[in-house]
Amino acid sequence: MAVTDDAIEKIKAMIVSGELAPGDRLPPEKELSERLGLSRNSMREAVKALEVIRVLDVRRGDGTYVTSLEPHLLLEAISFVVDMHDDDSMLEIFAVRRMLESQATGLAATLGTDEAIADLDREVESIDPTVSVEALVEHDIRFHREIAGMAGNAYLASLIEHLSSQTVRARVWRGLTEGGAVERTLSEHRAIAEAIARHDSGLATSLATAHIAGVERWLRQAASA
Repeated sequence: MAVTDDAIEKIKAMIVSGELAPGDRLPPEKELSERLGLSRNSMREAVKALEVIRVLDVRRGDGTYVTSLEPHLLLEAISFVVDMHDDDSMLEIFAVRRMLESQATGLAATLGTDEAIADLDREVESIDPTVSVEALVEHDIRFHREIAGMAGNAYLASLIEHLSSQTVRARVWRGLTEGGAVERTLSEHRAIAEAIARHDSGLATSLATAHIAGVERWLRQAASA
């Protein structure tokens, strides 16, 4: 592993220094391993590891390329980790999401354009509490994604989205549906959207904090039941 880690660090250094840019093709394996003073086997293992975390893209029969390195790619693995956590860990994850998303909502109220606000309003009006759990999940994803996008920080938006994966959302919405809390939750969505439309950053932040805290409370009760 130490040799593989060394290979990973050397490839990373080439990207950080700008020697390899997003979209660039890596030199052939033999050439690269000789240049970096590493065995072809350790180079191969390093490439596999960097492919898993979406830094490299191995195209069979074509070569290995540096990905776009965009936040949604690099942070994608968080969703996988979130899906595997138990109820206690999930509460901690939701606490992190609450802190990040409340601030993102405040930024959305400050920075949101008229067009983005209109899109958010249409999203809120498009959903009916009687629709399927699957439709509610898709609405929830779009609603929170649009708000995070309005905050103007791609890394913040990706972190928020991946901290609450689709699997987690489906589980939460299913529980909310059974508990009869869907209308209240959608009403909270409407209130958040209205605060953003009024560019009331303080209110938007507070409403988002309370909204996610309510989901945390439900999860805590479900875990102790």
